[in-house]
Amino acid sequence: MGQVFDKLRGKQWRHKQVEAIYDRVFDRFKLETGKANLTFEELYIAVLLVYNDINKRLPGPHFDPPSKDIVRSIMTECDMNLDGEIDREEFVKFIELLTADTLAVVSQGLIISLIVAPTVAIATKRATEGVPGVGKVVHKLPTSVYASLVTLAVVWVNSETS
Repeated sequence: MGQVFDKLRGKQWRHKQVEAIYDRVFDRFKLETGKANLTFEELYIAVLLVYNDINKRLPGPHFDPPSKDIVRSIMTECDMNLDGEIDREEFVKFIELLTADTLAVVSQGLIISLIVAPTVAIATKRATEGVPGVGKVVHKLPTSVYASLVTLAVVWVNSETS
């Protein structure tokens, strides 16, 4: 239940999730290479890993990673010390710039899945109770169960279409 409330908080929850993802990815590169900075090629691989984790862990549509050209242009914008590599602080800024639009889409999906779908479910339950045949079955289902089933269906459809 705590996770549902975290998801409803929206921005803070998403930021924590993305922060955990980019920390894990940056630490992985630091361990593998023994360096504190990422070259362009390592940065691009890190971006692919971050997007892979975002697509696996955050609800909503599947997001395609940016092209190498976009990564290169944002890298030059975030490389504050102009050494041609990205340190942890620059990586955080880089990922936040790169994923800003992604997180807005995730929030829209959460709003639809967690707020709009149950509301629509309750309205459709009342409307279908008068339909011959189906109405008796729908009427016997508790509203909370019906709303949960419709919400799960919406989440499933969203995950299948993305």
